[in-house]
Amino acid sequence: MKKKLSVVIPSFNEEGNIEELAARLLAVLKKLPYTYEVIFIDDGSSDGTLEKLKGLGKLDHNLFYLELSRNFGHQNALKAGYDFATGDAIVSMDGDMQHPPELIPQFTEKWEEGYDVVYSCREYQDDTTIFKTKTSDLFYSMINSLSETKLEKGTADFRLIDRKVANVLVQLNENGLFMRGLIKWLGFKQYAIHYQADARFSGKSKYTIKKMFRFAIEGITAFSVRPLYMATGIGVFFSFASLLYIPYILYSYFFRPQYEVQGWASLLATVAFFGGMHLMVLGIIGTYLGKLFMQAKQRPNYIIRSTNLKDDPTKL
Repeated sequence: MKKKLSVVIPSFNEEGNIEELAARLLAVLKKLPYTYEVIFIDDGSSDGTLEKLKGLGKLDHNLFYLELSRNFGHQNALKAGYDFATGDAIVSMDGDMQHPPELIPQFTEKWEEGYDVVYSCREYQDDTTIFKTKTSDLFYSMINSLSETKLEKGTADFRLIDRKVANVLVQLNENGLFMRGLIKWLGFKQYAIHYQADARFSGKSKYTIKKMFRFAIEGITAFSVRPLYMATGIGVFFSFASLLYIPYILYSYFFRPQYEVQGWASLLATVAFFGGMHLMVLGIIGTYLGKLFMQAKQRPNYIIRSTNLKDDPTKL
């Protein structure tokens, strides 16, 4: 009996990429010695993405879609794909055409060799902006310095996971998902494949600077409590830094008393340093408390509005 390969693709406002991606993907899958299914996850798109996805079934009866009730974010849409994929192995990739489907045979080759997770590491091309490369390097440097879970630079959500890994993953119901770190944390036998991303076929990136910053915060706080320890260190630093004002205070008191309002320097030192320290520390603690608050609600990571999967999850 042939093994089954699932491909899950979160998509948000990708109407210009859907048909081209499906065509390239099918060309690859039909050459592999597996049965297959492809599940597109419409993450609350506001363009014609959903209509494109509904029409893919005419192209191949193994193409399916999940329509989320709103935009839940890329990581939650990815979790939906993992939850409802039924293959012996599951490949995840983005819907913007920057993850080349032609790399999938390399994934399955390593899978057949016994690897449970085959993940990709993106290598930037020469024409990639300095801002993009530097912010990416900074992100992974921060993750690796603040967390016990180490990620290679350029690690992407373009990967293959074995069914036994997926079975563990679908049991997790974390709020604020960071799949790259989570799958690395799971362990198992993993292998990295380096690749150069394709240019976006259509549309523009949905990851604004604000979203990238939030993604970085989610990744760091999901796998480390070191920022809490850093908050203590920051408090100690600012406490000692405030002592630097003492020489100036003494100079003003003894040599320029007629120009100085009594007590202003010490008051300014206290407000500036301890005020900034308190805000920073409270912000770090608040981030963790916020994550606990959201986790305590036990809300689902996503809600399915409609699907053409044979086993409709909305009827479970």
